[in-house]
Amino acid sequence: MLSYRHAFHAGNHADVLKHLVEVLVLQYLVQKEGKPLRYIDTHAGEGTYDLRKSFAGKNREFDTGISQLWQRSDLPPAVQAYVDVVRSCNKADTLQRYPGSPAIAAHILRPEHRLQLFELHPEDAARLQKWAGRDRRVHVAQEDGFGSLNAILPPVEKRALVMLDPPYEVKADYATALASLQLARKKFATGVYALGYPLLAREEVQLLVKKLEALPVKSLLVELSVRPAAAGGMTGSGMFVINPPWQLQQQLESCLPWLQSVLAEPDAAPYRLISREENGAV
Repeated sequence: MLSYRHAFHAGNHADVLKHLVEVLVLQYLVQKEGKPLRYIDTHAGEGTYDLRKSFAGKNREFDTGISQLWQRSDLPPAVQAYVDVVRSCNKADTLQRYPGSPAIAAHILRPEHRLQLFELHPEDAARLQKWAGRDRRVHVAQEDGFGSLNAILPPVEKRALVMLDPPYEVKADYATALASLQLARKKFATGVYALGYPLLAREEVQLLVKKLEALPVKSLLVELSVRPAAAGGMTGSGMFVINPPWQLQQQLESCLPWLQSVLAEPDAAPYRLISREENGAV
């Protein structure tokens, strides 16, 4: 199925959490100057999104996310770092464009780093290629990122952030995401992996989270609920990070209470932040 278009959801609360994590991880990884690094995105989308146009402007989901942060003067440092990246894609103080995961990575990475992007939807892949332009760091492939991931690991750089954020259009996506993550780690155990998932009252989501929490890997699970469970539908989102940078937990601890106070409706479930060592100990 190819009906999913991330442009409908650009800049929403799930993007805030996902891209906050991405910014913090990449800012840590690029501190090692002269060390090769690769950014891999299995479901890259378009690159950037015009919030004034049809898809993004139709549902205006960015009103539940980045718009709530745009004019704030009390941003915690971690959230400020994320918002600063979004500002780099806009002119002055007007929020018109939102950077997807590839654009955020391209902004943070250095000339010697590489981006390997996969997008199966033909229109989105074409837009992604147009966004990449002549940036020699970027390689775009119109392919299923899950199917291609096994063939490109381990990367020659020996250091990488792998972003996995499938659309979960079909129930099988949950099992596929978990299997892809497990297989990738077997081939490249030292990589940093970040898997996004929705918070929904579905058995598939609950089973995925249960299995993620049971993995014998060094990991950090973070969930941000923005709507009460009784509201139905998607009530928030989560990120599961394998081999997280050592300070990521502290950075998220410092900003998640504030972020939930700004983005969440009354009676939403509290955020979750769970760190585990490789032996599974909490």
